[in-house]
Amino acid sequence: MKYSILAAGVATALTFPLSAQQQTTTNNEEAVEVITVKSSRGLISYVSASGAKSDTPIIETPLSVSVLTEERIADLGALTVQDALGYVAGLYNGPYGLDTRGDWSQIRGVSPVQYLDGLKSLFGYYNNVRIAPYALQQIEILKGPSSVLYGQGSTGGIVNLVSKKPEPVTSGQLWAQLGNYSRKQLAGDITGALNNDASLQGRMVALWRDSDTQTDFVPDNSVVLAPSLSWQASDATKLTLLVNHQQNEAGSSTQFFPHLGTILPNEFGQIPSNRFVSEPGFDKYDTEQTSVTAIVEHDLSADWQLRLASRYSDSHADYHTMYGWPPVFQDDNRTIKRLSYVSSADSRSLTSDLQLHGNLQTGIIEHKLVAGFDYQHAYTDNDYVYGDGGLLDLYNPVYGQAPAQPGKADVADLPATMNYQRGLYLQDNMKIAGKLLVSAAIRRDKATTNPEQADAASQYATTGRLGFMYLFDNGISPYISFSESFEPLLGNDAYGKAFVPKKGEQWEAGVKYQPAGTEHLLTAAVYQVKEQNRTTSLSAEQAADPAIVNPNGQIQDGEVTSKGVELEAQLAWEELDIYASYAYIDAYVSQSNTLGEQGATLSAQPEHLASIWATWRPATLENWQFGAGARYVGETSDGTAYVEQAGVVLNEPLTTASYTLFDAMVGYNFGKYQLSLQAQNITDKTVITSCLARGDCFYGQRRAVSANLRYNF
Repeated sequence: MKYSILAAGVATALTFPLSAQQQTTTNNEEAVEVITVKSSRGLISYVSASGAKSDTPIIETPLSVSVLTEERIADLGALTVQDALGYVAGLYNGPYGLDTRGDWSQIRGVSPVQYLDGLKSLFGYYNNVRIAPYALQQIEILKGPSSVLYGQGSTGGIVNLVSKKPEPVTSGQLWAQLGNYSRKQLAGDITGALNNDASLQGRMVALWRDSDTQTDFVPDNSVVLAPSLSWQASDATKLTLLVNHQQNEAGSSTQFFPHLGTILPNEFGQIPSNRFVSEPGFDKYDTEQTSVTAIVEHDLSADWQLRLASRYSDSHADYHTMYGWPPVFQDDNRTIKRLSYVSSADSRSLTSDLQLHGNLQTGIIEHKLVAGFDYQHAYTDNDYVYGDGGLLDLYNPVYGQAPAQPGKADVADLPATMNYQRGLYLQDNMKIAGKLLVSAAIRRDKATTNPEQADAASQYATTGRLGFMYLFDNGISPYISFSESFEPLLGNDAYGKAFVPKKGEQWEAGVKYQPAGTEHLLTAAVYQVKEQNRTTSLSAEQAADPAIVNPNGQIQDGEVTSKGVELEAQLAWEELDIYASYAYIDAYVSQSNTLGEQGATLSAQPEHLASIWATWRPATLENWQFGAGARYVGETSDGTAYVEQAGVVLNEPLTTASYTLFDAMVGYNFGKYQLSLQAQNITDKTVITSCLARGDCFYGQRRAVSANLRYNF
């Protein structure tokens, strides 16, 4: 019924009598003129494409969206995408510590899905390169269920990385960086017109890095080449090609240390945060990826446009590691038994998104329409083998004594996985009388895994979104919205029936404020997200049901709830910029039959997050700039609930301590050159980002310092 109502709402708006009186609101037109793509220093973006799949002002988007510009990323001194996310409201970056294998985060208690230029970029596990932030124009974070525009995904939302693209005016940068852990990096970025009329534009981004990490024997080396070309074929047609080739040479910086010696005291003291559990010369996580993205934009008329984005990506990873499993000490409380793992993983994907954009005027209603069809075809193949890694004393490690390890020849040739998804969607963003915004969208998906197999099954899902916002003349825009997500789930339940997709629903209300005549942007939101159809064990009553065909199977009665508040402020004055955020997140298992799950706080999710970053460019100290920031992370839980039976405590959740980290920057500009010194965690505080019920804990990033010389032309 709700989808019928949603569709009827879209249809009613589209057929609003054309004879209705046209109204023009001068105040609103003036307010729109205030909105620029970037602030004067480029630290604030007022427009995002993620929330509506078209460039839409953030204060006209009835959803929570945060945008990090290229300038903001550089200002924060972010060495990785994960670093850049550290000041975003409601987002916990690095919940599993410092990890050279990827960029991890949690939004509203759940990991988001990563996109690149509006197309899903990660398929499978540990088979993709870690994208360099230097190749990005900005990072867009869309919070909450987002399936109506992006297809299958989590309730956390999406992190959309936007690549640098060619520009008509010639400009460039050369960048040299030195840092602790023997970090050496060179990078360059040049763009401009390639012919007299600028119909052909090019860009080249390149990066080379040789670096160690805070974990002994683990490198973090990278080579990136990202050429791009834009061709204005005619007044109506533009083609953009983006090529990215990247090779990363790393290892496993995450060591899965046991509770004892990290969060719990051990007679031998704290396990050093630089301790390496694997074997030197054996451990590696080497990845290589090449992708080609084509974006075609064609104007059918002044009001209608076709846009096609398509990407082919081919990646490979050689992964060798050892880790303590189970992550507990032997009886001596200092030696751990290691498990070795060797894998050869491949991923090839073709993703496409065809969109029709249109502008319509029906009476007093201005419509911005997006109709689209997107397609994903992903091939993933992970061939692997496990082995015995032997024992290692974590307090006095002696390497080179492990049993013979499996090599590439020992890797089993396991079946590959083929995933297909096709989705049709329609969105109408309506502005009524220049004041009331109504955003309605609906989508239908089909997801299929391994269609060539006899037991292959397709899963279908219909998702929707409906939002209302009012634009006041003073720049305040309150809103309320409802959105959904789905995530396919393979297999059969205890009754022998095929699983249905997990489903997410979110209610969100908030207000956005862009004061007239300023560059400030302030947002506030409250939300409640529920994810249903999660798997859980059978209850005692259900286990006695004669219809059960698998007593050890699961059913989809589980549910997770996340409620919270998010505040974010981006303030800009002549000499001072401030980026501040606060979030309260109550994320827990609201329904489960599994012992120790009901009521449990979701693992690795802080209840409170707060941060502030300020950059000061004093007029009295010309060419100088100073920056400082603080990030507060509240306690996290291991993901289990307190359980007591007959007066006996069967389980008590383990929590990590809250912590605050400080960052800083100082820079000086002279002519076309810029010198800067940037540091994260300047006090070199050793923190534990989270501990899991399975027994392992994760260390966060220690102090990271970089000295930078940039030449801009």
